[in-house]
Amino acid sequence: MPNVVQAEQVDGIAVLTIDNPPVNALSSEVWAAVDQAVQQAAADPAVHGIVLIGAGSTFVAGADINGFKLLRTRDDALGRVGSSHALLKRIEDVAKPVVAAIHGNALGGGLELAMGCHYRVASKDASVGQPEVLLGLIPGAGGTQRLPRLAGAALAIEMCVDGKPVRAAKALAAGILDQIVDGDLRAGAIAFARAHAGQTRKTRDLPLDTAAGMAAVTAARGTLSSRLPAPIAALDAIDAAMTMSFEEASERERELFAECVVSTESKALRHLFFAEREASKVPDVPKGTPTTPIARAAVIGAGTMGGGIAMTYASAGIPVLLKDVDAAAVERGMATIRKNYESSVAKGKLSPEAYAKTIALITPTTTYEGFDQVDIVVEAVFENMDLKKTTFADLARVTKPSCILATNTSTLDLDEFGAASGRLPQVIGHHFFSPANVMKLLEIVRGRETSAETIATSVALGKRLSKIGVVVGNCFGFVANRMVAYYMREAYLLLEEGASVAQIDGVLTAFGMPVGPFGMQDIAGIDVGARIRQYLASVGKTRAEGPQSEVPDRLFALGRYGQKTGAGWYRYEAGSRKGIADPLIDELAAEAAARRGVTRRTITDHEILARITTALANEGARVLEEGYALRAGDIDVIYCYGFGFPRHRGGPMFYADTVGLPAVLSRVEDYRTRLGDHWQPAPLLVRLATAGRGFHDAGKP
Repeated sequence: MPNVVQAEQVDGIAVLTIDNPPVNALSSEVWAAVDQAVQQAAADPAVHGIVLIGAGSTFVAGADINGFKLLRTRDDALGRVGSSHALLKRIEDVAKPVVAAIHGNALGGGLELAMGCHYRVASKDASVGQPEVLLGLIPGAGGTQRLPRLAGAALAIEMCVDGKPVRAAKALAAGILDQIVDGDLRAGAIAFARAHAGQTRKTRDLPLDTAAGMAAVTAARGTLSSRLPAPIAALDAIDAAMTMSFEEASERERELFAECVVSTESKALRHLFFAEREASKVPDVPKGTPTTPIARAAVIGAGTMGGGIAMTYASAGIPVLLKDVDAAAVERGMATIRKNYESSVAKGKLSPEAYAKTIALITPTTTYEGFDQVDIVVEAVFENMDLKKTTFADLARVTKPSCILATNTSTLDLDEFGAASGRLPQVIGHHFFSPANVMKLLEIVRGRETSAETIATSVALGKRLSKIGVVVGNCFGFVANRMVAYYMREAYLLLEEGASVAQIDGVLTAFGMPVGPFGMQDIAGIDVGARIRQYLASVGKTRAEGPQSEVPDRLFALGRYGQKTGAGWYRYEAGSRKGIADPLIDELAAEAAARRGVTRRTITDHEILARITTALANEGARVLEEGYALRAGDIDVIYCYGFGFPRHRGGPMFYADTVGLPAVLSRVEDYRTRLGDHWQPAPLLVRLATAGRGFHDAGKP
């Protein structure tokens, strides 16, 4: 057995240290080692108390998520949590005080382990929580049973249903902790164990306020907005704690846990958990590749994107120059930045002191003065090729040779910018998503000669900026906007064929998207897409092959750009962001259909969802096969973080796997027959479907 628990005695107290880097995750080996070490200490007559503590920066950050991959059936899951329940019961039955000493985090199985001890002490900066619901699970080792006995049902519901951790002070006040230790945690825990020699307290035997508990459960059922299995199951398990014996309710918890483990929703959420971590790994950029230290930055363009990017750097503690063409443009950008930060202060998310310190890191300018001192420049000017090439040529003059030259372009060829700068190895795409200071995704676009050091620096910088960075290749629209063009193509064509804006958006929001395709365009600006189409037309290209709807360009010509002009696909009353259906859109769609010879018909919700998600998956297969995305999971991460694809669906590629690739291929072939040859099945989709494999199977046939 690996030496994952180290034991020593200090004046009659056995100190058991869990040492399973990096976060002391509870693998089956760790569970077994803890069990063995506790029982050995319990049997030692020289030991009068036991302290369980974590090595490194945390107590136990949860279960080893890799272990869930082995739980393929309900019986597998029941066996796994059954053994954990038995182990914690053995700890509770020890006749000597067992004290959990918590620093860092005690999350998930870590908190369940701590609650199986007789007492819990913690450092003042510790946190405890039951975040299993974020992976589509519920606590499976007694968390829904012991937590209500310590903290009451109301807080237990909050922690298990929402997955939010609580800080040490709140946990102490609630009864989860017995003491907060000032100073050295290990010494304090040993002193606590010695003071409680001969005293034990089984959490499972603590009384429950069942009346208050049932009232809390009833209230939670009335306000629970999620219809996903895990939050409902967590509530059911806490309900069981109020109405059954500990043993009976624990059995119910195990059953509910097992049902969650095998659910599609949990599999999807666990897939994304691993996909997010895999996204930072680039095969030809090995671990240990040198990176450029980023001490100072600059952003060119103080508009919506540039201002948001500047905020992102400042919020990460990095001084940033914010440049635009004149003082008025810079001041407009700074005014928006101040307004955003002041809103955070008003909501209590940012202290006035932190606001003052952060805003001071942003220096507005209309010149290139100081650009010779920065380590990275992010270009966020108007989406125009000539303007961007001129900007990059200027940057080559005013920055030091080692400076990274990043572009926030969403569609244009960054290699052309790189050629204009003469510094292709230092040129890279940093495609932020709007609003840049809020959205978590950073699409890191490598050019044909972008160096490994520039890529490695960008990946590390993304983490520092609190972004999920995904490295992709340089094609039109990269991965995110290349695929969304097919998503929008189908939305436009479905509108012409007879669906309404409200119906299409409603189908997608019911599926789990935060906003439908037309609502999304009204937020982003119809003018943005129109200008991209104009540029493409000038070079003889389109965003997606197939029929091109005229309706979005008609709206652009009418000056209906979306929310910012009060009308787009919807109408907006003054000051409101809630769209109102506009009969004009149906008139424009009917006219466009007539010009294309399309007979309008009733479109079912099923067809809307199937066509839009199939278009995403089919183009995603092309992106994957052509190498612009390294992994299907990278595409899933991009869509979940960049466009709000529902996490419990796992992303467009994972969702296609759950539908079944033979079914997806059959749809493509049907659409080709009915709608035209622009529906061509991607070769990778054909191969995988024929072989009975999925996008997330290892390797490709």
